[in-house]
Amino acid sequence: MEKGNYMFQQSSRSIYVFGLVCALVYVVLLYFHFNVSVSVNESANSNPFGFTDREIAEAKAAILRFENPKNDKVFPFSKALKSAENKSDPCGGRYVYIHKLPSRFNEDIVKECGSVNKWLDMCKSEFVMNDGFGQVLNDTEGVLSDHGWYATDHFNLETIFYSRLKRYECLTNDSAIAAASFVPFYAGFDVSRYMFGFNVSVRDAASNEVVEWLQKRDEWKYMNGKDHFLVAGRPTWDFRRPSDDESEWGNKFLLLSAVKNMSMLTIESNPFSANDFAIPYPTYFHPSYDNEVLDWQDRMMKMERKWLFCFAGAPRPGDPTSIRSLVIDQCKNSAVGKLLDCGVGDEKCHSPSSVMKMFQSSVFCLQPKGDSATRRSAFDSILAGCIPVFFHPSSFYVQYTWHLPKNYMKYSVFIPEDDVRKNISIEQRLSQIDSKRIKKMQKEVISLIPRLIYADPHSKLETMEDAFDVTLKAIINKVRKLREDIVDGETNDEFDETLIGSMLYKNKVILRLFVNGILIILKQNQ
Repeated sequence: MEKGNYMFQQSSRSIYVFGLVCALVYVVLLYFHFNVSVSVNESANSNPFGFTDREIAEAKAAILRFENPKNDKVFPFSKALKSAENKSDPCGGRYVYIHKLPSRFNEDIVKECGSVNKWLDMCKSEFVMNDGFGQVLNDTEGVLSDHGWYATDHFNLETIFYSRLKRYECLTNDSAIAAASFVPFYAGFDVSRYMFGFNVSVRDAASNEVVEWLQKRDEWKYMNGKDHFLVAGRPTWDFRRPSDDESEWGNKFLLLSAVKNMSMLTIESNPFSANDFAIPYPTYFHPSYDNEVLDWQDRMMKMERKWLFCFAGAPRPGDPTSIRSLVIDQCKNSAVGKLLDCGVGDEKCHSPSSVMKMFQSSVFCLQPKGDSATRRSAFDSILAGCIPVFFHPSSFYVQYTWHLPKNYMKYSVFIPEDDVRKNISIEQRLSQIDSKRIKKMQKEVISLIPRLIYADPHSKLETMEDAFDVTLKAIINKVRKLREDIVDGETNDEFDETLIGSMLYKNKVILRLFVNGILIILKQNQ
């Protein structure tokens, strides 16, 4: 027998068998469809195919899902889906439910934080006043606009976000119609108050308690927490302690099974996590009206920038992988570079006016990694219309994906860390960028400002979205898509973040290969 004929006969036989199976399934479905009202306790004579009671029940449930996929009994969130289809309701599909957590999980944490850990400035009353914005800024350098500037702590995101959400126009007390549910747990303040000198039991206590509280709520049971989200004003790594060794950093909030179902919004995310998302650090600017943003953008476009590049920061002598010392040396040795040395005792680094003045007078702002991959400084530089220069993809490109263009070349410059270690000239590299491209990049950077700032919660920008608006829309879309996938039977509950966590903590070789792959792609696109 020739190979071709044999394969054809095998293929025909497979098609024949497949056809029989399809026909049998079709007959079974027809049988159950026309006998859906038959009692489970019918005699064997009225069940000629000999199916068990359980098989009959499962088949009936499948038919109900097929004929009425939004049946309340099958999908507890069907009311929310119907709300989204109501075109006459301006809040349809936009409702948010806020859990009424006991104050010990939010407001009391802030009050206790300063007394428990006296070294944390973010816990002081002047830093959490004005809805988390802090004190109104004095424009000592004459570089700020008249309204909307505050001494905002870069770890204060959760109080800022919660203050804004409490004034959101589409809040609801009916969780059944909510597009998403918010958990107002101040996770960042909680981990901060026990940062040093406390055992793991103390560090984990509030995390375990809030999860236990949530799991008892009917709202949680709708989707086992997958329609819930939480905002934390610290990097994700503070909540991912890999073991119970007392010497390990932070708590294990994000490693709790229930929490993995929620969407966690942090100022720096774990790119390998399915439900971990980075949203912008708070800056100093919190405008009330559109014209305040537009006037500021116009002013930044017209700035005269006498420095080619600048850097505000301190070295990291205890970190052998840090390139900060090399960056600082290049700034010091360049006639077109400007340095704001943030070593011990330098007050200018703690003056928003001084920082903004330097950024406003520079074309490029260098943003090497610090204590973690991301920096609030990157957002301050964009606010000043200064083009950020990144040295590692994890500093920006794999973060803030809801808020930034996919094409990183439109708004930033990338110089690999290894190039700096090889002593390439940052000045020379930046000098090679022609003036037309610089002008285009500056325009793009300044256009990003509205999406990266948090507006005053007592008002609302009318013609533009701020970081809060972009974030909330993304979360609502994420939950909506998940619900639609559940209806369509396309969910994948087999994702196990512990596999990724194991790779991150135990297999640094694979992680390094992944990062190097990103670096190669970035180099090719330069």
